Amino acid sequence: MPGTVLLLAASPVGKSRLVDAASVLPVLAAVPPAVLSGTDTANVVELADPLEPQTVLTRLRAVAATPGPLTVFIAGQLALDRRQHLPHLALARTTPATVRYTALPWQWIREEFRLRSPGSTTLLVDLHADAEAWGWLRTHALDSGRNNAVFGRIAPPPSRRTVAAPAYMKTIATILRSGWRPPVEQLHQQAFGRLGPDAYGDIVLTVPPAPVAVPGGFASRPPYRPERPRPRTPERPKTPDRPQEDPHVQITAAVQAGRHHDADALALAHEQAAARAHGPASEQALHWSEVRADLAMFARDSARSCRIWLTVAETRLTAGQSPDAPTVEKAVDRAHHQWGQVRDKTQAQELGAQLAQLRARVPGRRPGALENVQKQLRELQATPF
Repeated sequence: MPGTVLLLAASPVGKSRLVDAASVLPVLAAVPPAVLSGTDTANVVELADPLEPQTVLTRLRAVAATPGPLTVFIAGQLALDRRQHLPHLALARTTPATVRYTALPWQWIREEFRLRSPGSTTLLVDLHADAEAWGWLRTHALDSGRNNAVFGRIAPPPSRRTVAAPAYMKTIATILRSGWRPPVEQLHQQAFGRLGPDAYGDIVLTVPPAPVAVPGGFASRPPYRPERPRPRTPERPKTPDRPQEDPHVQITAAVQAGRHHDADALALAHEQAAARAHGPASEQALHWSEVRADLAMFARDSARSCRIWLTVAETRLTAGQSPDAPTVEKAVDRAHHQWGQVRDKTQAQELGAQLAQLRARVPGRRPGALENVQKQLRELQATPF
């Protein structure tokens, strides 16, 4: 049966753009449709920087109605609307203030594919989250539908005045240009294997195909083994003085207003209160430590963010958590990513030495992490001040 492919690349124009999503389309367009789909023949629908959510919705409904296998490639930027705090795919006219009206609600993608046959839909996703969406992802999963296979990554906001590239999707396209499409799980693993250290801090999406109908019932679904699952976030400690107000909302507002010092001070107060009440190695205290690491990233203080993530990892290991525990791996991966953004040589050498010691104990799920740190340290030592 012929397959259908949707290529969707969307990001805002102007200052709100975090990623040049449409730059991947020429690379994907060079891949034969049958290879994109993994079927003998396929039809391709392409959307490049669409202006209106309804335009995208029309295309989603059209491809969702096709009977054969459907493969959706999405490159873009994730944002939250300010009213309901729900994830949206930012479109060309989207600004932080207009997300609710100019961006595509992510739930539309889930809902349009909801009635498709289990196992017939595959999403390959390469997203960059803005600061607010990245914070939201700490406590929420991006729900793309239980019947769909979903593979890809969500990257944190890039450095200030930097427009990122959809590196994961470009790598997928490069692999497919060989003329052969491996099984989607293998394709995903190959792509991440080529991304290198810049992807160590990403959220990895790995949801295998749903059960498919077979005579006598459904084939069993493979066990869900995400590459780096986010831990279940503990219940947020309440503010002693104002128990009804979520401090995360106050912190988000401070970050949006550029008051990064105030945001960190508030998170630090909650971290200290949680440490007194539950212990410094408790999930309640470590939750706020991780919040502060992300706040440092939003403030473009990569060295401080790296240092906090290293401390979180050491605390978890000292408390008896296994080196392959998802929470430990996440902390070391995030530290690795932030270390790669440190521009001060002295700080980079100091943090790199700590990271190398941790990487020897926590190699992570991607090969070559320790070797990457050692190589970068040698280059730092060989570079004059």
